[in-house]
Amino acid sequence: MLSVERDPKNRVYQELIDLCFEVCDEFHLVIRTDMGAIKDLEEIINKFKASLKEMRSESTWASTTLGDNQTANVYYFYADGNAKSIIKMIAKSLFQWEMPNLPEDLSFFKQGKVWLATSSHEKQCFIFPENETEASKVMGIEGLRVEALDE
Repeated sequence: MLSVERDPKNRVYQELIDLCFEVCDEFHLVIRTDMGAIKDLEEIINKFKASLKEMRSESTWASTTLGDNQTANVYYFYADGNAKSIIKMIAKSLFQWEMPNLPEDLSFFKQGKVWLATSSHEKQCFIFPENETEASKVMGIEGLRVEALDE
């Protein structure tokens, strides 16, 4: 497991997103319904409409578990070219995916398994490469500060 030590911004963010779309087949974004006005956020979600797989009301997602019977709207999308261009256009850094300005916790999945999990408000991101090739591609992004952690 790799821990991202600093918010990937600009070119580093763009390269990380490119890698996520190369490796993964799905991603999610979260709208916390307990955090107030969500109309603007739903408009952002609608930009991804062509890539939407499903929306589920969940209390657990890649980086978070809510307590006290709370749920959030978790939107699952296909990792396709349409979605990639929108993600790269809307935000300039990984931790920018945070409410109230944007849906939060952009996370990626490879064949149903978490590959990159972000908790934006905690400024945390973990990457779970499945092999040395994937790990070396992550480490090869110039300017991306990551630390290997024991699982």
